[in-house]
Amino acid sequence: MGQTMFDKLWQRHVIAEEADGETLVYVDRCLVHEGARHAFEKLERDGHAIWNPKQVIGFADHYAPTRNRDAGLDGIADPKIRNMLGLMAINMARYDIPYFGLDDPRQGVLHVVSPEQGMTLPGMILVGADSHTSTHGAFGNLSFGLGASDTAHVLATQSLWLQRPGTMRITIDGEMSFGVTAKDVILSAIAKIGVGGGVGHVIEYAGSTIRRMSMEERMTVCNMSIEAGARAGMIAPDETTFAYLKGRPFSPEGSDWDAAMADWRTLGSDSDAVFDREVVFDVKDLAPMVTWGITPEQAASINGCVPLPDDMSGSEAQAEVRTALEYMDLAPGTPLVDIPIDRVFIGSCTNGRIEDLRAAAEVAKTGRAVVPVMVVPGSTIVKKQAEAEGLDKIFEAAGFEWCAAGCSMCTAINGDHLSPGERCASTSNRNFRGRQGTLGRTHLMSPAMAAATALRGQLADVRMLGEGA
Repeated sequence: MGQTMFDKLWQRHVIAEEADGETLVYVDRCLVHEGARHAFEKLERDGHAIWNPKQVIGFADHYAPTRNRDAGLDGIADPKIRNMLGLMAINMARYDIPYFGLDDPRQGVLHVVSPEQGMTLPGMILVGADSHTSTHGAFGNLSFGLGASDTAHVLATQSLWLQRPGTMRITIDGEMSFGVTAKDVILSAIAKIGVGGGVGHVIEYAGSTIRRMSMEERMTVCNMSIEAGARAGMIAPDETTFAYLKGRPFSPEGSDWDAAMADWRTLGSDSDAVFDREVVFDVKDLAPMVTWGITPEQAASINGCVPLPDDMSGSEAQAEVRTALEYMDLAPGTPLVDIPIDRVFIGSCTNGRIEDLRAAAEVAKTGRAVVPVMVVPGSTIVKKQAEAEGLDKIFEAAGFEWCAAGCSMCTAINGDHLSPGERCASTSNRNFRGRQGTLGRTHLMSPAMAAATALRGQLADVRMLGEGA
């Protein structure tokens, strides 16, 4: 019987295995941000050094200010935010860890910067002090987030104890129609299998739809695997992967590149590999998606309506819908395109890359925003590229605010947040209660959909702008 890609990656990294199945695996790379302070506190408290500082990379992103960036730490009024960023810089210097800080011209969200620098490579086990580390699996590796204790263990030993997860393949076929994006594909998948559909599994995405996607699109899909409850998401490396990585600052060069490519081509799942679970979708009839509730599972096509609780199967499902609608202040049966929006956020590790900004700008140039809009690039390099292409001017002409790179309103801990009761169209990955600010209400969607919504002031179907938009 053939092996899945996960089987191959797991087998390569096993150091030791206990009788109960607990396995010690080698970790190739660890990504940390300001929220990893507890891991560093544990290291200091226990008197541990870092095993290999060069295989750890630090990023200033969650608390990075999106405005007044030139002033550095002195320009941050909130002492908590200023202290978090200051502590991160101290920890990076103390342990001699490469650091993409506020003053680094490559600064940005760790899940954007690491791939664009070539730090994220096929065949790795890559972990991060952030749940959306699943993003990196788009390159054909096993990537997942860790809590503080596990992060400290990796920092001290370059290894981690794990229970082997199950394998799940989601095969997605068909060609995406106009207005439909990778964000819609993954929202649709989560709506179908549920927020617990991937629990206990690593998801491998396959099929013609996935093969046609760019690396940016594949990262969007893998990014939200965690929202389906999966441990990780992954996509087999192919020519698209190799073309993206070639020439990146941290990618292999010369004969090392040739050897790496030869190895990476062997990583894909064998044709006779058996998965613990198989799911198949077709995107032929898929429409742009938006969430109406308080989990990514609670999503529907933009041409649909807010669901009726009584239409749900079972009392538990009915109660979940009622709870969501109460929090979101929505009436059952309301057409989604009739829902007014107070603010729009375009950015995040899910949709803050250059392709995302291009898609939003294509829509923005057709009108002017009627609600406040923040556009936050995923990295400073993305920001500079967008400015070189004139995207910033398009956004500003449409009344969108052009900001510095960071997590911003996705995590709402850098000072950018919703006020209580505000409703936001967001390209981020989570619509949990209070995710974007206390009592804030979030509707997830693609960048083009968010831009269209900004022009209308209500949830909008980008397809109504026409294929010339």
